[in-house]
Amino acid sequence: MDNIFDLFNDLKNKTYKHDGYFAFNISDPKPRQIHKATVRDRLLHHLIYQELYEYFDTKFIFDSYSCRIDKGTHKAIDRFRYFFRKVSKNNTKTCFVLKCDIRKFFANIDHAILKKILSKGTFDTDTLWLLEQVIDSFSSNPIGKTYGVQPNVTNSAIAENVTKGLPLGNLTSQLLVNIYMNEFDHFMKRELKVKYYIRYADDFVILSDSKDYLEELLPKISLFLSENLKLSLHPDKVFIKTFASGVDFLGWVHFPEHRVLRTSTKRRMMKNISKDSKPETIQSYLGLIKHGNGYKLGEKIKS
Repeated sequence: MDNIFDLFNDLKNKTYKHDGYFAFNISDPKPRQIHKATVRDRLLHHLIYQELYEYFDTKFIFDSYSCRIDKGTHKAIDRFRYFFRKVSKNNTKTCFVLKCDIRKFFANIDHAILKKILSKGTFDTDTLWLLEQVIDSFSSNPIGKTYGVQPNVTNSAIAENVTKGLPLGNLTSQLLVNIYMNEFDHFMKRELKVKYYIRYADDFVILSDSKDYLEELLPKISLFLSENLKLSLHPDKVFIKTFASGVDFLGWVHFPEHRVLRTSTKRRMMKNISKDSKPETIQSYLGLIKHGNGYKLGEKIKS
């Protein structure tokens, strides 16, 4: 209770300062660095999220599926299949898919641009001040620590690094990146008039019956991301292919009549089961594969 009152007084008097982060690495399966805030700061993150989520959620497009109530990966992959059926006229025409991934997404979120986007909202100066404290509590600084300004760092290095990046680990980061990418979502829908578009965090897909149309979209997408959001597409994770050849999206490889888990996911699953075959582990994996075509895999897991 004393800590809560101290936090209340710091916020009221505008003497609140966000503490640093505890960093640790995970591999699930890609290596990622997670930054965990203190309990005091995490409490504040939850309050900010609860207060701001509903306001911003009404401004997001329908086909943004990351970290939103009644959305998520399962809704996204079902929508992906629905779009395929619309574009292909129930699998009677060829459907092409442009799949893109943003390079180092969280690490390249520009603080100044994010604050400018937030300033467009109907918030008072106190709310904007508090959001600024959370945003500026972290920066993707490759020199030394991952937050704060380092001694003996040139002004150009400071200017380049301390204004970028959101921590993987903050609840607020999930909302803030959606707010950031909402600018791109509305560009896709309002400016480019893209009908069959789905985004989940930094992964997005566009479906069309014309490969030329998708190729024409690509430079426009890249230019907007670069000029307006200071983001770039991952050169190794951008492709255009037919739906029939199998499209890897959100953990599943999608085909016209079915979808299956990635081979790497299946291998990791079997490896984990061999180490830990508790009933709850088995049921967890069986629950996962129910969202696709995995009968044979399910039988293998049970055996």
